Amino acid sequence: MANMMDYLDWRGDLTLDQSPFNEVDNLILSQLAYLNLDYVVPPAVSGDSVTVREAAERYFAMYDERTVSSRGSLIRVTAALLKKMADSPRFAHARMGKFANVLDFGQMKQFAAVQYWLDDGTIFVAYRGTDHTLVGWKENFHMSFTTPVPSQFEALRYLEDTAGDAGVPLRLGGHSKGGNLAVYAAVMCRPAIRRRILEVYNNDGPGFDARMTKSPEYRSMLGRIRKIVPQTSIVGMLREHEEEYVVVRSSQNRFMQHDAMSWEVLGPQFVHLDRITEESRMLDMALKSWLRGMSRAERERFVDALFQVFELAEVRSFRDFSQAKWRKARALIKALNQSPENKEILTRTFRLLFREGKRVFLESLEPKIPLRAGREEDDGGYDGM
Repeated sequence: MANMMDYLDWRGDLTLDQSPFNEVDNLILSQLAYLNLDYVVPPAVSGDSVTVREAAERYFAMYDERTVSSRGSLIRVTAALLKKMADSPRFAHARMGKFANVLDFGQMKQFAAVQYWLDDGTIFVAYRGTDHTLVGWKENFHMSFTTPVPSQFEALRYLEDTAGDAGVPLRLGGHSKGGNLAVYAAVMCRPAIRRRILEVYNNDGPGFDARMTKSPEYRSMLGRIRKIVPQTSIVGMLREHEEEYVVVRSSQNRFMQHDAMSWEVLGPQFVHLDRITEESRMLDMALKSWLRGMSRAERERFVDALFQVFELAEVRSFRDFSQAKWRKARALIKALNQSPENKEILTRTFRLLFREGKRVFLESLEPKIPLRAGREEDDGGYDGM
């Protein structure tokens, strides 16, 4: 089925005047943020910008096809997307600037963002999702027990430092963690910027804790948040959500549906479905139940134990596994056995996850007892007392 690349083949000749900005445009701009644009797009401290076509010329002058291919499938397909954008009247003349890229091992912070000045007179602020680094993944795990994490602080600071005061309408977006960062920045920014925001796109990114989703600032932004998830979403269903979400069809299975290139496109929008799958619903229930079964301190100990094992095994990124899979696997087993305390924490936590998953699955097999006529279902209810 068709995806973002096909969309550019079909509709890339239509300017934003001819066909207004849509949800697929958002995903294309969000996806491009995964590329390393250092020395390609002017930095956040600069007032300069380049067109998408110029950015493509710079990028491929710096990185040949062999280098791009060696960076993994995410970079390979995103580089191909940049090339198509550079050849499309819809995006070729859009200007790019304000690129920021921060990787801080000390703070466990992975952050990147870029801005596009579009032909319709708006600015799109794109936040990068989680990359292949262990820093980025550890920060993701921290999202399960704390808000804000360092990249959320950085997302807010970036928006406030770069949005300017010209009154130009804004759209924010990102894929995966990038979608979460876009929402956080939109909700927490100063009112003068918040009023300029037309839409915020969270493309299969996790939610927040209840304190955040119940806040007045979040409520004021709720009608402008566009949440998009594939039919078997896992990442996008994590944590709490108050906004409505759109379900789209993916050509992949299970976790691979998180890959934005698998989201199917028809005309100016994705292929929409009525609801997430039962499998996604069950996974969401199991994960939420698993997290509720641990205190904040226990979640923190689990994350620290997991990544201490990675550090002892000298795993710095998930690319390490593809380059030396068996050697790294042996190193992980050795590192796990070196710390009985970490081993006990990880074993107990994963046993809890398995137990909750099994419970949710067995409950799904139980026959549903229909309500007697005239009896209303109590949604609020039974608290076990």
